[in-house]
Amino acid sequence: MCPHFSVVEVINRLMLRASGKPSIWERKTLPEKQPDGSKLKPDPVYWIPTAVAIIGFAFLWALTLLTYLLPPGEIYSNLFTGNLTRNQSIFLGVGTLLLSIEFGFARHLFCRFGCAVGLFQSLAWMANDKAMVVGFDIQRATDCNSCNNACDNACPMRLRPRTLKRKMFTCTECGECISACTKVEDRDHKQSLLRWVEGEDAKVVVTGRSSDSQREGQAGKPAGRR
Repeated sequence: MCPHFSVVEVINRLMLRASGKPSIWERKTLPEKQPDGSKLKPDPVYWIPTAVAIIGFAFLWALTLLTYLLPPGEIYSNLFTGNLTRNQSIFLGVGTLLLSIEFGFARHLFCRFGCAVGLFQSLAWMANDKAMVVGFDIQRATDCNSCNNACDNACPMRLRPRTLKRKMFTCTECGECISACTKVEDRDHKQSLLRWVEGEDAKVVVTGRSSDSQREGQAGKPAGRR
């Protein structure tokens, strides 16, 4: 639903194809092996569509912002006929430049710390221990040994989905980590280690302690051999 996050995802994918990293701030390139088993090798040719996308989205956003200040009919007419006024041209030029910088270098930082809607959503989410969150099946944690951190690599916000909720303050709950884990586990005909949880089960992600239902289940199990 968020137009900015849609731009983030598009540019992330293009930059990943170009450099092997979804962001220039990433320290290391991501593994070539994808969750579905295929391989994605970086190709510098993709820097061209990446640059086109960054500048194109920036110009489109600047144009849209300008139509909030002046009648859209006037702006589009002047644009298509090549008769933009000096002030209109300056606005579009400066707006495109600033947004290109944001889309190219700081798009993740804006989503994580600059978006007012996302910030208040995160505050409300963190205040509710029972709110829906990505849960990790810690009982099967050893299955992660054969994976290349596909869930971490898939996260657009560059978070670690298997950590506690307080460390995922800026999670947008896009579900990309769950999708990645599902594809990895499908290859071995297993269920995903990540899934949506809420209520009492969500408290585990918040506190790191077992929920009441899990403790009851463990108490009802017969003791194993030692």
